Amino acid sequence: MSDSTTDALVSAEWVTERLDAFGRDDPSLRLLEVDIEPANYDAGHVPGATKLDWKRDLQDATTFDVPTRTAFERLLGDVGITADSTVVVYGDMMNWFAAYAYWLLAYYGHDDVRLLDGGRDVWTAHDRPTTTETPQFTSRSYAVDSFDETVRADRPDVEDAMRRGVPLVDVRTPEEYRGEILAPPGWNEGVQRGGHIPGAVNVPWSQVVDDEGRFKPREELDAIYHEAGLDPATEVITYCRIGERSALTWFVLSELLGYADVRNYYGSWVEWGNSVGASIEKGQRAGVRRE
Repeated sequence: MSDSTTDALVSAEWVTERLDAFGRDDPSLRLLEVDIEPANYDAGHVPGATKLDWKRDLQDATTFDVPTRTAFERLLGDVGITADSTVVVYGDMMNWFAAYAYWLLAYYGHDDVRLLDGGRDVWTAHDRPTTTETPQFTSRSYAVDSFDETVRADRPDVEDAMRRGVPLVDVRTPEEYRGEILAPPGWNEGVQRGGHIPGAVNVPWSQVVDDEGRFKPREELDAIYHEAGLDPATEVITYCRIGERSALTWFVLSELLGYADVRNYYGSWVEWGNSVGASIEKGQRAGVRRE
Protein backbone atom coordinates (compact mmCIF):
# COMPACT_ATOMS: atom_id res chain seq x y z
CA MET A 1 0.00 0.00 0.00
CA SER A 2 2.46 2.56 -1.26
CA ASP A 3 0.33 5.62 -0.49
CA SER A 4 -0.39 4.67 3.12
CA THR A 5 0.61 7.27 5.68
CA THR A 6 -0.13 5.20 8.75
CA ASP A 7 2.63 3.98 11.05
CA ALA A 8 0.69 0.73 11.48
CA LEU A 9 1.97 -0.63 8.16
CA VAL A 10 5.64 -1.01 7.27
CA SER A 11 7.29 -2.17 4.06
CA ALA A 12 9.83 -4.91 3.48
CA GLU A 13 12.32 -2.14 2.72
CA TRP A 14 11.63 -0.56 6.13
CA VAL A 15 12.34 -3.87 7.88
CA THR A 16 15.44 -4.56 5.76
CA GLU A 17 16.96 -1.23 6.81
CA ARG A 18 16.56 -2.25 10.47
CA LEU A 19 17.70 -5.88 10.41
CA ASP A 20 20.72 -5.16 12.60
CA ALA A 21 18.49 -3.49 15.19
CA PHE A 22 16.01 -6.40 15.17
CA GLY A 23 18.87 -8.77 15.97
CA ARG A 24 20.15 -6.85 18.99
CA ASP A 25 19.25 -7.74 22.57
CA ASP A 26 17.50 -4.41 22.88
CA PRO A 27 13.75 -4.45 23.63
CA SER A 28 13.05 -1.23 21.76
CA LEU A 29 12.46 -3.13 18.47
CA ARG A 30 11.09 -6.65 18.13
CA LEU A 31 10.01 -8.78 15.15
CA LEU A 32 7.47 -11.62 15.41
CA GLU A 33 6.52 -14.26 12.83
CA VAL A 34 3.05 -15.81 13.19
CA ASP A 35 2.17 -18.55 10.68
CA ILE A 36 -0.61 -21.06 10.12
CA GLU A 37 2.22 -23.53 9.51
CA PRO A 38 4.84 -23.04 12.25
CA ALA A 39 7.39 -25.17 10.33
CA ASN A 40 7.75 -22.29 7.86
CA TYR A 41 9.75 -20.39 10.45
CA ASP A 42 12.15 -23.28 10.93
CA ALA A 43 12.78 -23.48 7.18
CA GLY A 44 13.91 -19.85 7.12
CA HIS A 45 12.69 -16.56 8.58
CA VAL A 46 13.55 -12.89 8.67
CA PRO A 47 16.76 -12.43 10.70
CA GLY A 48 15.93 -11.37 14.25
CA ALA A 49 12.35 -12.69 14.12
CA THR A 50 10.87 -14.75 16.95
CA LYS A 51 8.27 -17.43 16.22
CA LEU A 52 4.87 -17.35 17.89
CA ASP A 53 2.46 -20.24 17.41
CA TRP A 54 -0.99 -18.71 16.93
CA LYS A 55 -2.78 -21.78 18.25
CA ARG A 56 -0.53 -22.48 21.25
CA ASP A 57 0.60 -18.96 22.15
CA LEU A 58 -2.17 -16.64 20.99
CA GLN A 59 -5.28 -18.35 22.32
CA ASP A 60 -6.33 -20.22 25.43
CA ALA A 61 -6.95 -23.84 24.47
CA THR A 62 -9.08 -24.45 27.56
CA THR A 63 -11.51 -21.56 27.13
CA PHE A 64 -11.13 -21.10 23.35
CA ASP A 65 -10.62 -17.42 24.10
CA VAL A 66 -7.71 -15.02 23.93
CA PRO A 67 -4.80 -15.78 26.27
CA THR A 68 -5.30 -14.72 29.86
CA ARG A 69 -3.70 -11.49 30.91
CA THR A 70 -1.07 -13.39 32.90
CA ALA A 71 -0.27 -15.73 30.00
CA PHE A 72 0.00 -12.83 27.57
CA GLU A 73 2.32 -10.88 29.86
CA ARG A 74 4.53 -13.94 30.30
CA LEU A 75 4.56 -14.65 26.55
CA LEU A 76 5.72 -11.19 25.55
CA GLY A 77 8.18 -10.88 28.41
CA ASP A 78 9.75 -14.23 27.55
CA VAL A 79 10.58 -13.05 24.01
CA GLY A 80 12.12 -9.81 25.22
CA ILE A 81 9.23 -7.42 24.67
CA THR A 82 8.35 -4.56 27.02
CA ALA A 83 5.38 -2.19 26.98
CA ASP A 84 7.62 0.36 25.24
CA SER A 85 8.75 -1.96 22.42
CA THR A 86 7.95 -1.29 18.78
CA VAL A 87 6.61 -4.69 17.70
CA VAL A 88 6.45 -5.66 14.02
CA VAL A 89 4.46 -8.76 13.09
CA TYR A 90 4.32 -10.74 9.85
CA GLY A 91 3.38 -14.21 8.69
CA ASP A 92 2.24 -16.53 5.93
CA MET A 93 -1.20 -16.77 4.28
CA MET A 94 -1.01 -13.08 3.33
CA ASN A 95 -0.78 -12.13 7.02
CA TRP A 96 -4.02 -13.75 8.26
CA PHE A 97 -2.61 -14.78 11.61
CA ALA A 98 -0.14 -11.92 11.81
CA ALA A 99 -3.12 -9.56 11.57
CA TYR A 100 -4.77 -11.53 14.35
CA ALA A 101 -1.60 -11.10 16.45
CA TYR A 102 -1.68 -7.36 15.69
CA TRP A 103 -5.32 -7.23 16.78
CA LEU A 104 -4.51 -9.14 19.98
CA LEU A 105 -1.70 -6.74 20.83
CA ALA A 106 -4.11 -3.86 20.27
CA TYR A 107 -6.72 -5.56 22.46
CA TYR A 108 -4.18 -5.84 25.27
CA GLY A 109 -3.32 -2.18 24.87
CA HIS A 110 0.17 -2.41 23.35
CA ASP A 111 0.96 1.09 22.15
CA ASP A 112 3.28 0.56 19.17
CA VAL A 113 2.63 -2.40 16.87
CA ARG A 114 3.14 -2.59 13.10
CA LEU A 115 2.26 -5.06 10.34
CA LEU A 116 4.73 -5.95 7.58
CA ASP A 117 2.94 -5.33 4.28
CA GLY A 118 2.74 -8.57 2.32
CA GLY A 119 4.16 -10.61 5.17
CA ARG A 120 6.27 -13.70 4.65
CA ASP A 121 5.01 -14.18 1.09
CA VAL A 122 6.42 -10.90 -0.18
CA TRP A 123 9.63 -11.23 1.85
CA THR A 124 10.55 -14.62 0.40
CA ALA A 125 9.25 -13.90 -3.12
CA HIS A 126 11.78 -11.09 -3.48
CA ASP A 127 14.73 -13.07 -2.11
CA ARG A 128 15.25 -10.94 0.95
CA PRO A 129 17.60 -12.38 3.59
CA THR A 130 16.46 -15.29 5.73
CA THR A 131 18.08 -17.43 8.39
CA THR A 132 17.41 -20.63 10.31
CA GLU A 133 19.04 -19.26 13.46
CA THR A 134 16.70 -18.61 16.36
CA PRO A 135 17.55 -15.34 18.13
CA GLN A 136 18.00 -15.34 21.90
CA PHE A 137 16.82 -12.31 23.82
CA THR A 138 16.90 -11.48 27.51
CA SER A 139 13.53 -11.96 29.19
CA ARG A 140 11.85 -8.72 30.19
CA SER A 141 9.04 -7.63 32.46
CA TYR A 142 5.81 -6.99 30.56
CA ALA A 143 2.71 -5.56 32.19
CA VAL A 144 -0.72 -5.00 30.62
CA ASP A 145 -2.07 -1.69 31.90
CA SER A 146 -5.53 -1.92 30.36
CA PHE A 147 -7.66 -3.73 27.80
CA ASP A 148 -9.01 -1.99 24.71
CA GLU A 149 -12.52 -3.44 24.62
CA THR A 150 -13.39 -1.15 21.69
CA VAL A 151 -11.65 -3.49 19.22
CA ARG A 152 -13.54 -6.65 20.23
CA ALA A 153 -17.12 -7.83 19.78
CA ASP A 154 -18.71 -10.89 21.39
CA ARG A 155 -22.04 -12.56 20.65
CA PRO A 156 -24.13 -10.17 22.81
CA ASP A 157 -22.49 -7.23 21.02
CA VAL A 158 -23.40 -8.73 17.64
CA GLU A 159 -26.99 -9.33 18.74
CA ASP A 160 -27.21 -5.72 19.93
CA ALA A 161 -25.68 -4.52 16.66
CA MET A 162 -28.30 -6.46 14.69
CA ARG A 163 -31.10 -4.76 16.64
CA ARG A 164 -29.57 -1.34 15.96
CA GLY A 165 -28.81 -1.97 12.30
CA VAL A 166 -25.04 -1.74 12.72
CA PRO A 167 -23.23 -3.04 9.60
CA LEU A 168 -21.82 -6.56 9.91
CA VAL A 169 -19.10 -7.53 7.45
CA ASP A 170 -18.60 -11.22 6.68
CA VAL A 171 -15.11 -11.49 5.17
CA ARG A 172 -15.23 -15.20 4.26
CA THR A 173 -15.41 -16.55 0.74
CA PRO A 174 -18.75 -16.17 -1.08
CA GLU A 175 -19.23 -19.94 -0.87
CA GLU A 176 -18.90 -19.88 2.92
CA TYR A 177 -21.13 -16.83 3.16
CA ARG A 178 -23.87 -18.45 1.08
CA GLY A 179 -23.68 -21.61 3.19
CA GLU A 180 -22.44 -23.87 0.39
CA ILE A 181 -19.33 -24.87 2.35
CA LEU A 182 -18.43 -24.64 6.04
CA ALA A 183 -14.74 -23.75 5.69
CA PRO A 184 -12.14 -23.16 2.99
CA PRO A 185 -11.15 -26.43 1.29
CA GLY A 186 -8.65 -28.39 3.37
CA TRP A 187 -9.47 -26.58 6.62
CA ASN A 188 -11.09 -28.03 9.72
CA GLU A 189 -14.73 -27.00 9.55
CA GLY A 190 -15.44 -26.76 13.27
CA VAL A 191 -19.04 -25.67 12.74
CA GLN A 192 -22.37 -27.41 12.27
CA ARG A 193 -24.30 -24.94 10.12
CA GLY A 194 -23.49 -23.00 6.98
CA GLY A 195 -24.66 -19.50 6.13
CA HIS A 196 -24.12 -16.04 7.57
CA ILE A 197 -25.37 -13.77 10.33
CA PRO A 198 -28.67 -12.17 9.26
CA GLY A 199 -28.09 -8.78 7.67
CA ALA A 200 -24.36 -9.24 7.15
CA VAL A 201 -22.81 -8.11 3.86
CA ASN A 202 -20.09 -10.21 2.22
CA VAL A 203 -16.80 -8.40 1.48
CA PRO A 204 -14.19 -11.18 1.15
CA TRP A 205 -10.83 -10.44 2.75
CA SER A 206 -9.07 -11.30 -0.51
CA GLN A 207 -10.42 -8.15 -2.17
CA VAL A 208 -8.08 -5.95 -0.13
CA VAL A 209 -4.74 -7.46 -1.20
CA ASP A 210 -2.93 -7.82 -4.52
CA ASP A 211 -1.59 -11.07 -5.95
CA GLU A 212 1.51 -10.91 -3.74
CA GLY A 213 -0.37 -10.12 -0.56
CA ARG A 214 0.29 -6.39 -0.27
CA PHE A 215 -2.61 -4.14 0.56
CA LYS A 216 -4.18 -2.34 -2.38
CA PRO A 217 -3.94 1.47 -2.68
CA ARG A 218 -6.13 3.45 -0.33
CA GLU A 219 -8.48 4.72 -3.01
CA GLU A 220 -9.22 1.15 -4.09
CA LEU A 221 -9.83 0.07 -0.49
CA ASP A 222 -12.12 3.04 0.08
CA ALA A 223 -14.09 2.14 -3.05
CA ILE A 224 -14.49 -1.51 -1.99
CA TYR A 225 -16.14 -0.64 1.30
CA HIS A 226 -18.07 2.34 -0.06
CA GLU A 227 -19.63 0.03 -2.63
CA ALA A 228 -20.60 -2.31 0.23
CA GLY A 229 -22.43 0.56 1.90
CA LEU A 230 -20.05 1.22 4.78
CA ASP A 231 -19.54 4.64 6.30
CA PRO A 232 -16.23 5.48 8.02
CA ALA A 233 -18.10 7.48 10.67
CA THR A 234 -20.37 4.64 11.84
CA GLU A 235 -19.89 1.39 13.74
CA VAL A 236 -18.76 -1.74 11.91
CA ILE A 237 -18.30 -5.33 13.11
CA THR A 238 -16.20 -7.79 11.12
CA TYR A 239 -16.25 -11.58 11.36
CA CYS A 240 -15.07 -14.72 9.55
CA ARG A 241 -14.84 -18.34 10.71
CA ILE A 242 -12.39 -18.13 13.61
CA GLY A 243 -11.53 -14.42 13.71
CA GLU A 244 -8.21 -14.29 11.85
CA ARG A 245 -9.36 -13.20 8.38
CA SER A 246 -11.71 -10.70 9.97
CA ALA A 247 -8.75 -9.35 11.97
CA LEU A 248 -7.12 -8.54 8.62
CA THR A 249 -10.24 -6.65 7.52
CA TRP A 250 -10.42 -4.98 10.94
CA PHE A 251 -6.83 -3.81 10.35
CA VAL A 252 -7.74 -2.35 6.96
CA LEU A 253 -10.83 -0.51 8.20
CA SER A 254 -9.44 0.67 11.52
CA GLU A 255 -5.73 1.17 10.93
CA LEU A 256 -5.45 1.96 7.22
CA LEU A 257 -8.74 3.69 6.43
CA GLY A 258 -9.35 5.30 9.80
CA TYR A 259 -12.89 4.05 10.43
CA ALA A 260 -14.03 5.46 13.74
CA ASP A 261 -15.47 2.36 15.41
CA VAL A 262 -14.51 -1.12 14.17
CA ARG A 263 -14.75 -4.30 16.23
CA ASN A 264 -13.68 -7.81 15.36
CA TYR A 265 -16.15 -10.53 16.42
CA TYR A 266 -13.78 -12.89 18.17
CA GLY A 267 -16.04 -15.98 18.19
CA SER A 268 -17.03 -15.41 14.57
CA TRP A 269 -18.86 -18.16 12.68
CA VAL A 270 -17.52 -21.03 14.80
CA GLU A 271 -19.41 -19.54 17.75
CA TRP A 272 -22.45 -18.21 15.88
CA GLY A 273 -22.95 -21.26 13.66
CA ASN A 274 -22.79 -23.60 16.66
CA SER A 275 -24.96 -21.50 19.00
CA VAL A 276 -28.42 -22.74 19.91
CA GLY A 277 -31.00 -20.13 18.99
CA ALA A 278 -28.71 -18.01 16.80
CA SER A 279 -30.54 -17.27 13.55
CA ILE A 280 -28.75 -17.56 10.21
CA GLU A 281 -29.29 -16.67 6.56
CA LYS A 282 -28.18 -18.50 3.43
CA GLY A 283 -27.66 -17.28 -0.10
CA GLN A 284 -26.45 -13.91 -1.34
CA ARG A 285 -27.58 -10.45 -0.37
CA ALA A 286 -26.47 -7.00 -1.43
CA GLY A 287 -25.85 -3.91 0.64
CA VAL A 288 -25.69 -3.30 4.36
CA ARG A 289 -28.80 -3.42 6.52
CA ARG A 290 -29.44 -0.05 8.18
CA GLU A 291 -32.15 1.49 10.30
